[in-house]
Amino acid sequence: MPTTTAPIDIAALESFANELADMAVPASLELFRHPLDIERKEDSSPVTIADKRIESILREAIAGRYPDHGIFGEEHGAEHLDRRHVWVVDPIDGTKSFISGWPLFGTLIACLEDGKPVVGVISMPAIGERWSARRDGQARFAGKPCAVSRCTRLAEARIYTTSPDAFDDAERALYLDISSRAALRRFGGDCYSYGLLASGHVDAVIEMQLQPYDYMALVPVIEAAGGIITDWNGQPLTLDSAGRVVAAATRELHAELLALLGTDAPARAS
Repeated sequence: MPTTTAPIDIAALESFANELADMAVPASLELFRHPLDIERKEDSSPVTIADKRIESILREAIAGRYPDHGIFGEEHGAEHLDRRHVWVVDPIDGTKSFISGWPLFGTLIACLEDGKPVVGVISMPAIGERWSARRDGQARFAGKPCAVSRCTRLAEARIYTTSPDAFDDAERALYLDISSRAALRRFGGDCYSYGLLASGHVDAVIEMQLQPYDYMALVPVIEAAGGIITDWNGQPLTLDSAGRVVAAATRELHAELLALLGTDAPARAS
């Protein structure tokens, strides 16, 4: 792969992010629903050879194409976060789904420019679905434009979270109270829920205890689809965010959720 030090077009970054997602597909499917040794990280979350192998493939490709870029991955850590462009990757978002044969695990790829996510890809290898977006562009699902719903009220909303187990006791009670007011409440999906939000099938997602590699790729996709995604204080998501994420189809719905989460801080302008 050629290297470059010239100014980088964001469209080229998005194209490369999709190349990376393509690379992750065969590596994911080769090991999916096969016996795997499972290790436990310090936070007790599971990790497999698949997570590590895929991230190694992605890191090698990034270093080959853009050697002057930084990289932050779930399994192999951070390198050169002070550089203007930083790639943030989660090789298997939803390892618990992966090891239990549930096909709704994904690969998340983001590129940050000056600390802000400008490209995002949500790839679902087992079901062959993908969302992709770049800053100031149109979010795409399966190569075609997609957009969020027009839902403005929680009472009419379809709301998701991956698992109530991810919440602390107080926050779990808060989430269950908020989501009980929605028209429909479902659990599961990891990054897939955000893709469904970008396509207008889900109206809101609330989560906590996420890491930058869990949410950075989601930001360009949700925003380019017309939605809002911030922390629980209505602030932009960054590498230093606390991991509390709220995403919604419309500004009105997002504001209602922020108020119920304990803040009426305004959302970032899209």
